[in-house]
Amino acid sequence: MAEIRNAQCHCGAVVFTVELTDGFNTARRCNCSFCRMRGAIAVSAPLTGITVTQGEDKLTEYRFNTGTARHFFCSVCGIYTFHQRRSNPDQYGVNVACFDTVSPFDFPEVVVMDGVNHPLDGASGVLGYLSFCKA
Repeated sequence: MAEIRNAQCHCGAVVFTVELTDGFNTARRCNCSFCRMRGAIAVSAPLTGITVTQGEDKLTEYRFNTGTARHFFCSVCGIYTFHQRRSNPDQYGVNVACFDTVSPFDFPEVVVMDGVNHPLDGASGVLGYLSFCKA
């Protein structure tokens, strides 16, 4: 059975539901120039797995480089909510911080994908792992 979760941006202008592909088991980061700067951890959802229930008109789209990946942000608070992936255009990556009670610091280890040398450009895939341990 699919796991459905409620999510929203920081200010609450954009509210959406997400059908997760495999819970939080798909958590990952990326080292491309854009992901490196935003620093989010994303989990996977099918392209049909996101329903914006409030504030669709508040979403802003950003594309760069090949223009394939579509990144969505709240135009009010600026929080990255989700993106349609370049590596798999049939999937969304969803910012885990948009889920109530979930923090990027809840993940002791996260896979880091090599977005600088993108797999669709003939490169490797997994670059390494980012870990967090509480003091």
